[in-house]
Amino acid sequence: MNPRIALATYSTRPRGGVVHTLNLAEALAAQGAQVSVWSLARGGDQGFFRPVDPSVGVELIPFADVPDESVTDRIVRSIETMRTGFRADEYDIVHAQDCISANAVGTCIRTIHHLDQFTTPVLVECHEKAVVAPYARICVSEAVAGEVRDGWDLHPAVIPNGVAAHRFQSAADDAPESVAARRRWRDRLGRYVLAVGGIEPRKGSIDLLEAHALLRRHHPDLALVFAGGETLFDYRGYRAEFESRRDALGTEPIVLGAVPEPDLPSLVAAADVFAFPSTKEGFGLAAMEALAARRPVVARDLPILHEVFGESVTYAADVGELADRLGEALQPDPDRARRGAELAASLTWSSAAAAHLDFYERHPRP
Repeated sequence: MNPRIALATYSTRPRGGVVHTLNLAEALAAQGAQVSVWSLARGGDQGFFRPVDPSVGVELIPFADVPDESVTDRIVRSIETMRTGFRADEYDIVHAQDCISANAVGTCIRTIHHLDQFTTPVLVECHEKAVVAPYARICVSEAVAGEVRDGWDLHPAVIPNGVAAHRFQSAADDAPESVAARRRWRDRLGRYVLAVGGIEPRKGSIDLLEAHALLRRHHPDLALVFAGGETLFDYRGYRAEFESRRDALGTEPIVLGAVPEPDLPSLVAAADVFAFPSTKEGFGLAAMEALAARRPVVARDLPILHEVFGESVTYAADVGELADRLGEALQPDPDRARRGAELAASLTWSSAAAAHLDFYERHPRP
């Protein structure tokens, strides 16, 4: 089978689902599939946040920014814009990677990375349709698949994420260029706890801020660094609360924003500990990349993260435990680091692509 495949995502910017989409597309193309990635190009973007292998087609639909547009209006306009620009008849398989594209591209397969909760009626309807309308579904973990079964009596397949482990392994090795790249981050940031994903409610950012304030009582030289943060949603209220707590605690986290893709592995590899206090996740790709770099990871005590990470990370249920586990993780644990690196290396995009091609063959487009 050599299908023509369209993978559809809502953004060109670095979020977990977009990272997944690009890596999957490249791995599918390496196994002989004809693949194009479709996305909205927000704010004049001319391409994705990183170069895409030339074996993968890239189709960008212009999507201009509208000042002061509500989240609901932006999502509705995103769906309509993608629906108008997408060319479904050119493909044997159409595979939507998020709620927006699943509403836009017509008859499709959908990967449900995680389930969101909305209160606005329009967004509730979009979320519901994006789960039930696709003719077949994939989840990246059994826990999310269980939520779909419990909520809709639907039965997704489970295909775990791959991990580009070699990028993060290389960033942590003893090659002179790797050592120099890590040193540049340490010279700039000092010793640090790292969180990747920006400041938003689902990422547990305020809990991490509180935990870091407790941790600094015993480690006053340990900085807190946030990287990333591209999102479709408006988290200004949460950011204001974050800043209020920051001021009350008298702490100064370092907010880097989006980090250039070539620099991210060394930023991760140079961290003393990687914090992953998300309140909701579908897999946890950023934490898996930290394990590939042999960094200790402290994660939220969630069933889904136990499923994905097992004993390769430590878990914390609340702010106090998060501070304690972060402090403990500052002491090297070679056995845990080895287990984490082995787990990350075992999850390849090649295996994920092979599983997807098998799924596509068993679920042809009606």
